Amino acid sequence: MSAEPKDQPSGKLWGGRFDRAPDEIFYQFQRSFSFDRRLLPYELAVDRVWAGALVSAGILSIEEMRDTLTALDKIADRAANEYAWLGGSPAEDVHHFVETALVEYLGALGYKLHTGRSRNELVATDFRMFVMESAGEMRATVAGMIAALVGQAEKAMGIPMPGMTHMQHAQPILFSHFLLAHAEAFFRDMQRLDAAEAMADACPMGSGALAGCALDIDRGAIARELGFSRPTANSLDAASDRDFALDYLYALSVIATHLSRLAEDFVLFASQEFGFIILPDEFSTGSSLMPQKKNPDAWELLRGKTGRVTASLHTLLTTLKGLPSSYQRDLQEDKEPVFAAHDQAIAMLTIAAGAVAATRPNEARMREAASDPALLATEAAHYLVRKGAPFRQAHEIVGQIVREAERAGKPFSQLPMETLHKFSPLFAADFYDALNLESALAGPDVEGGTAPDRVRGAIAAAKERLATLERKS
Repeated sequence: MSAEPKDQPSGKLWGGRFDRAPDEIFYQFQRSFSFDRRLLPYELAVDRVWAGALVSAGILSIEEMRDTLTALDKIADRAANEYAWLGGSPAEDVHHFVETALVEYLGALGYKLHTGRSRNELVATDFRMFVMESAGEMRATVAGMIAALVGQAEKAMGIPMPGMTHMQHAQPILFSHFLLAHAEAFFRDMQRLDAAEAMADACPMGSGALAGCALDIDRGAIARELGFSRPTANSLDAASDRDFALDYLYALSVIATHLSRLAEDFVLFASQEFGFIILPDEFSTGSSLMPQKKNPDAWELLRGKTGRVTASLHTLLTTLKGLPSSYQRDLQEDKEPVFAAHDQAIAMLTIAAGAVAATRPNEARMREAASDPALLATEAAHYLVRKGAPFRQAHEIVGQIVREAERAGKPFSQLPMETLHKFSPLFAADFYDALNLESALAGPDVEGGTAPDRVRGAIAAAKERLATLERKS
């Protein structure tokens, strides 16, 4: 027996073709309102602009548009002030929620707003708007992270530390130079966020489900009203393109990776074996058993939470990799990893910036470690180069001297001149004066080097770059 004709829509955005209601467990399983309600501000913004487009297309009268806009404002106010109304809604998704509320306020007129459009283009537009706005929020938070590093570098100016490669002492550097190295990584993150925002900056509205809109609308005007610089170029691609989300997740994953590397350095530096920094009480915890402990839990958690962010990127890549052209329901799984990674990255950056700003360098311990004569081996090679030896030969000679000093159980800088002359006649009395921490630090006097004047210049340049970024935003 055929179903009775329906005087009113089913209450779902797709129900007319069906005789029976969906299985309740399946209906709950396929609902997305629990998480995509986060897109409500963007959905309402799109609805307002689409109402104007429907007037131009002759679908809505001016009065109907005004009534619709008033109802949309009421929905926004009520959603902001009545969490129970928003959180308890049985709506299938954010689009269904808005339409149901519109019908509550407007009756049959509430159904007209969906004319000429599809949920496919709606969700793609909402999601792009979220990424564009979120990238701006993330840039501001990254800027706070950079400011903390640069501020600490400025306060710590002049403190030496042993620079390391392969986790072995290599050459002396300034602690400020070390901090600025991490700041540079976050400056690059800013560029990745810019690129992700630019990738999202194309408006799908007017694409329909896949073939385009049959109404007489101005897609360029709609895009501009929603804050996009342009409409998408192909309606089929617009429905399924999530490259912008991948780009944003990639930017967040690199941010998290940079935070994890900084965390690893600070965990090591806070250990008794290093003792380079003093952990702030505000960002540390103690032991439930050992009363003397101060643990770098903030940094350890930052290091650990990086996995959540990088996993979000992998999740979306896996969702997208087997999809055919156009929209598929798998794409409902695109938003939760982005939302989760965004929230996690904001929290991580905020904690890291606070911990960096509150950390105190242990100048005495770092200076002691940086004064290890072994760190001056490269300076010894440069000494011979200045005396006329080819660098490769100078490198070999100093290596032999270091080995001889190890056998003698003393620093190579304390070997007597007669011993040094066994390896090269170029050594002279001024050799001992040349081997000191200050000259080693001053030696790399090139742009980007650790020479004190260069580091002071780098601090000033970093502050100016931050100021420029703030002026742009």
